[in-house]
Amino acid sequence: MKKILFLSGIVLASLVTSCQEEFLDSAPTETIGDAPVQTKLNGLYVMMINTGTGGTTDHDDFGQKGFDIYSDMLSQDMVLEGVTYGWYTRLANMSAQTDFTRTENYKPWRYYYRIIAGANDVIDGLGGTDTVPTTDDNKFAMGQAKAIRAYAYFYLMQLYTKGYTAGEPAIPVYTKTQQPAAPKSTQEQVYGLIVDDLTKAIDYLADFDRANKGMIDQGVAKGLLAYTYAAMGQYSQAATLSKQIMSDYGYPVTTKVQAIRMVHPGSTTASGGGFNSLDTQSWMWGYNLDVVNGLDLISWWGQVDVFTYSYAGVGDRKGIDLGLYNSMRADDDRRNQFVVTTPARNYPGNKFFDPNRVSMGQRQITTDYIFMRVDEFHLLAAESLAKSGQEAEAKTILKTYLQNRIADVSYIDALSGVALQNEIYKNTRLEFWGEGKSYLALKRNKATVTRGSNHLFLAGQSFTYDDDRMYLKIPQEEILNNPNF
Repeated sequence: MKKILFLSGIVLASLVTSCQEEFLDSAPTETIGDAPVQTKLNGLYVMMINTGTGGTTDHDDFGQKGFDIYSDMLSQDMVLEGVTYGWYTRLANMSAQTDFTRTENYKPWRYYYRIIAGANDVIDGLGGTDTVPTTDDNKFAMGQAKAIRAYAYFYLMQLYTKGYTAGEPAIPVYTKTQQPAAPKSTQEQVYGLIVDDLTKAIDYLADFDRANKGMIDQGVAKGLLAYTYAAMGQYSQAATLSKQIMSDYGYPVTTKVQAIRMVHPGSTTASGGGFNSLDTQSWMWGYNLDVVNGLDLISWWGQVDVFTYSYAGVGDRKGIDLGLYNSMRADDDRRNQFVVTTPARNYPGNKFFDPNRVSMGQRQITTDYIFMRVDEFHLLAAESLAKSGQEAEAKTILKTYLQNRIADVSYIDALSGVALQNEIYKNTRLEFWGEGKSYLALKRNKATVTRGSNHLFLAGQSFTYDDDRMYLKIPQEEILNNPNF
């Protein structure tokens, strides 16, 4: 009871937010001043995991992984299974998505534009966005800065638009610091900048040997570009990049033992799984968290893991949509990633967990954050190949990958056309549940999703990808402060 009371006090305090501060800073505090370029870049990477980077003290405001939860809920695949403390309620009942005054719309906008401002600060320091660096150090720095700017614009386009329509006005674009408020650029213009940034980043990062997986290297930049092309419907380019990532960087796929805590053959006790260590060889990009980072209950682990002292542990669990869970084949080992309870709850107790597995045990976060793993590009390659008419290769890649998850994959041989594409989409949702990837797949596939019976709100209702409730709205603060709106 003391734990619950302590949590409640913190939640009450968090209701007072800092929304009155200036909306779009010219640069985040982590990157301003005369700090060396790599120090500024490191500040941007730290911003991805810090609390409050969306401009509030809310307990869902903690960088990229916070907005991964947003996107997983927008996809309908992540279910809010408790509302004791209220976080994510307005996303789950779909009221925030249609009310531009809600902070759910403000926080991602503020976060990604702060990333963009910081990246522009680095780029300006290297001579500006059109500069071609001549030294290796400057190439590596420019490559990282352009890639992280592209990452931010890509996620803004996913979260704040219905889907790719070239001529449709979308969001403002800033490519340098101290730039006056800009009008909306078209989607074609924004995606054009993303492609240009990532193409140059891939070139600049060709020989970059990063110090750790928290930094963007060429493989990560290619991954971001593959996602970008897929979002634009340019599947041939997405397939080519995805296959390069599969073959050129030495990342093995995530094994069954690494992916799922279960009783594996040859043992009588459950082991494996966790998605909690950057040392996992399949992880391409992530963050090695330690006590020095100062994360506790305000964190992705706090919101998702029942073995971390925070919200999931006291009842506000995040589970898999029951319809999606029931769509798994009986011989699909991913069923074991979820703990099924009565009444119907399906939380990921065997996919994401603190290794000590003590209820409410992890107080200071030392389990790591994942941003990207190579497995994503096995399934993206299969998806892109299937959509570009290369079904035989798509099925080969899909079958080879799913042998790590499903006992008998021969059923895939009979699939073609829409049925094959739907099977790839379903397995993308299952494989990357809780990793912030399902919403990207929903948009790419122009899908319709139906909420399972374990949703607390709107259970059984169906939503198309372009429903007004399926994406965020440009926030009130931008509309009030940008004279071009």
